[in-house]
Amino acid sequence: RHFSSRSYRTRRRRRTMSVTIDVEVFGRRLEKLYQDWKDDEERWNRSGAIVVGAGPASDELRYLKSVALQLWLFGYEVPETLMAFLPKQIHIVTSPKKASLLEKLKEECKKRTDAELILHVKPKGEDGKKEVAAVLDAIKAAATGKPVGILPKEQREGVLMKIWSESSQAESIETVDVATGLGHVLACKDEKEILNAKKASHLSAETMKRYVVPQLEEIIDKEKKVPHSKLSEKTEEVITNPTKINVKLKSENLDICYPPIFQSGGKYDLRPSAQCNDENIHYGTIVASLGARYSSYCTNVARTYFIDPTKEQEEAYDACLRAQQAAIGELKEGAVLSDVYAKVVSTLQESPKGDKLLGHLTKNVGFGMGIEFRESTLILNAKNAAKAEPGMIFNVSVGLQGLEHAKDGSTDQQSYAILVADTVLVKEGGAAPEVLTTSAVKSRKEISYQLDEEGDENEEPQAQNAPTVKDSKLSALAAKLRSDIGSEKSAEQLRKEKQEELAQRKNEETLRRLTESAGSKGSAKDKVKKELIAYRSVNDMPVGRDTDLQIMVDPRAEAVLLPIYGRSVPFHASTIKSITNTQDGDRTFLRIIFNIPGSTFGTSYTAATKHPNSIFLKEISFRSTDVKHANKVVQEMKALRRHVMQREKEADERASLVRQEKLVLAHGRIHRLQDCWIRPNFGGRGRKMPGTLEAHSNGFRYNAPKGESLDVMYRNIKHAFFQPAEKEMITLVHFHLHNAIMVGKKKTEDIQFYVEVMDTVETLDGGRRSMYDPDEIEEEQRERDRKNRTNAEFQQFVRRVQEVWEKGFPELELEFDIPFRELGFYGVPFKSNVFCVPTVNCLVELIEMPFLVITLSEIEVISLERVGFGVKNFDLTIIFKDFTKDVHRIDAVPMNNIDTIKEWLTSMDIKYYESKVNLVWKPILQTILDDPQKFIEEGGWEFLNMEASDTEDDEEEEEEDFVPSDDDEEEEEEEESEDESLVESDEDEEEYSEEVEDEDGMTWEELEEEAKKEDRRKALEQGYDSDDAKKRKRAPARGRGGRSGRR
Repeated sequence: RHFSSRSYRTRRRRRTMSVTIDVEVFGRRLEKLYQDWKDDEERWNRSGAIVVGAGPASDELRYLKSVALQLWLFGYEVPETLMAFLPKQIHIVTSPKKASLLEKLKEECKKRTDAELILHVKPKGEDGKKEVAAVLDAIKAAATGKPVGILPKEQREGVLMKIWSESSQAESIETVDVATGLGHVLACKDEKEILNAKKASHLSAETMKRYVVPQLEEIIDKEKKVPHSKLSEKTEEVITNPTKINVKLKSENLDICYPPIFQSGGKYDLRPSAQCNDENIHYGTIVASLGARYSSYCTNVARTYFIDPTKEQEEAYDACLRAQQAAIGELKEGAVLSDVYAKVVSTLQESPKGDKLLGHLTKNVGFGMGIEFRESTLILNAKNAAKAEPGMIFNVSVGLQGLEHAKDGSTDQQSYAILVADTVLVKEGGAAPEVLTTSAVKSRKEISYQLDEEGDENEEPQAQNAPTVKDSKLSALAAKLRSDIGSEKSAEQLRKEKQEELAQRKNEETLRRLTESAGSKGSAKDKVKKELIAYRSVNDMPVGRDTDLQIMVDPRAEAVLLPIYGRSVPFHASTIKSITNTQDGDRTFLRIIFNIPGSTFGTSYTAATKHPNSIFLKEISFRSTDVKHANKVVQEMKALRRHVMQREKEADERASLVRQEKLVLAHGRIHRLQDCWIRPNFGGRGRKMPGTLEAHSNGFRYNAPKGESLDVMYRNIKHAFFQPAEKEMITLVHFHLHNAIMVGKKKTEDIQFYVEVMDTVETLDGGRRSMYDPDEIEEEQRERDRKNRTNAEFQQFVRRVQEVWEKGFPELELEFDIPFRELGFYGVPFKSNVFCVPTVNCLVELIEMPFLVITLSEIEVISLERVGFGVKNFDLTIIFKDFTKDVHRIDAVPMNNIDTIKEWLTSMDIKYYESKVNLVWKPILQTILDDPQKFIEEGGWEFLNMEASDTEDDEEEEEEDFVPSDDDEEEEEEEESEDESLVESDEDEEEYSEEVEDEDGMTWEELEEEAKKEDRRKALEQGYDSDDAKKRKRAPARGRGGRSGRR
């Protein structure tokens, strides 16, 4: 297969400039080839040798098995090269330069396959007949008596293969086709190959989502006249330069699988070899397909978009989509490929007008992919008996062509086609296959557009008020074209439907994760602490300890000596829990409480674990008349204990640190961020001083003026943030780490470097300055300039660091997140009310300490608690996927932010629930961990569904109205329940009726007048009038020594 590509020529030349062969990968894959050749002779047609040759380099994008084998083994194409694989030898005929590169593979070749690598160097200017003859002699000398395996379709590729073909025919050497064997070896991919395919799939899907769809929407909305071929060229440019759609992949590793195909206007060809015509895009049915390559690994994605579809078209698309999803679900380990095609057929037959649609189904529904775009031995058709194996990647493509439909009110039939294709990975152990291009949406709601001219005026304002989610913008076009917005379903209904889908998916995911992790749980070993010893012998104790019989503090031994029964007994400072000193007249009482098993000190108390059966001293008290000495001893004991506990805490923190790699200093130009502060700081006394942040080869280094420094490794960075100063007073870069590091004496997972963009100024005279004051205007202008300058410096530093990451650490996939202030909300994640802001990957608060950084991918569900009518605030509780981790609650979130938060959570595929009360999560999570299966059987996370529970409660209350109860105790318990309605309580109604009868039907005014008369009468009996009585009642509250009473 050959495709013309303008970009391929430049990238091929760029790749051949610097060539390195991964020896370990070559050896592993060569061993796999020999093992497969040995294990299944039938697949290789019982060949005794394999000869594969590549022709000269071409400016066209070619898919040849010989080239694919070279890319698989060496990582790059080796033109004009002949390879012959024998059981004990490997012969390669090539040029001198290529031979020097292959020389280093000899040792690995011998080690992996026990075959000797022999290089035949073809002199420059010669055709290589002599070298080919030497290879032919080696094959005959092996005398295997078996035929030679070749690729018949590539026999005439290049001069060397022509010479081989002529020589082998002259020698009457029997040849067989080994394309099936080579195809099988290349089909089952290792982890590195799968990663390359995932990157290519990500680019394909993102190109369709972020470029193709917006371009089509703009063309339709603005009624532009754009040819199919022009859109194809622009899309190809995006694939080869993905920075245009914010995809961080190296452009030198990228290429197209084929020129992007766009078809509309009744002319459709669903083959990948189809070409775009120069006609303008037609507003009807648009079929778009494209494929990106990363490191030579191919992927494919295709979508069909409808403008003003008829009901017949919608039904046909739904049937096609169901058939494709059924085919994907069938692609599990061990599945026969013909069964996948049969599944598509049966699914179409079950749909309305299924028999009619079957006549328009393409001959196959996909094929295997890899370095070759289309693997001929892995076609998904009705005859292929091959089986799917783990690591295989398929293009599952279901197409219906030659369909016809008529517009409403018209008899003219218009031709259209439907094509839906995705790249799918077969998983191990019969697990569900993984769709690698899932980000390119394909539900009918997402690909259908309605050109409703009458509704534009009403729907456009709705789009302007719509919330902005993630990094996409809701344009007026999306509001007036999407068929599912405005006219059919509200935003709230769409959100509920999405949440219902997430609920089912979340329960399945929770059960799978907890079941898999149940077997891998290990008992955490308790940390072994050093045994506490104050004195190793009696001779080490201070002299005169028994004569004075006083409480003594020995800082050197970190011990306290207490007189007990005439002897000084030493106690290590860490055994003391608390010290209290109470003075009563001329005497003072000293009370010392010790750590004991079962106390708040916990089981980590060394003495408790080492001597579990011993008797421990809980507390001891002393009385002394020397008040001055007692106070001094108490202060010394507290200071010693504080010092020891601080040291042990720091030692524990350091013991749990993960050893970091050593910083490699960069040479030449170093990117620096001058005059910035660090949080948390190094500590110590004195005014904080700004330092310099430097970006080196594998990490950052922060240098403080006093000689202190801190290293942050790139590989230890989990998330990076850049937040320019807008309404805040600082511009910052923030790093959230995988493993904590020590900053001074503090252990932290968050490091921040910031600059204050304006100074805090307090006006001492307290006067109000005029807004027209020239000094005030000049000062504001200076502050704006300083803020803009600081933001620009940080922006430049961030951009340069991003380039370093992309070039040197692409596998880390690091990039700076910028918070979206439009989605932010106020709340209390710790102690103060702060502004929490979402980013693409996290929810953060980076202005006030302690910092808040929550990774969205680690969230299980969100519980919105205390949600109800008339409530001004609610609480947002975050439940993590690690159920052993405490939930995080953000309190006091304003109720007017709840819709924005729901929209954001839904857009990030995070399931949320609403609750009227705060839940105690620790026992709930422990219950889930104890029996995950029971948790799912009882509904899973649906116990948090407030709407469902309210419906059940209403049904129960309705039933209770018809079932009278004679049990007085049950009635009392129902009255005490907070959820019981006073109106529905029979007992309350009886009491209320009795009170009315006792009052002889008096009105509220009469009751109030009667109460006033009674108060006045009681006041006169006590000798006071009512006003004096009121004053005397209030007087004790203002006096110093009065006692408050209650009437």
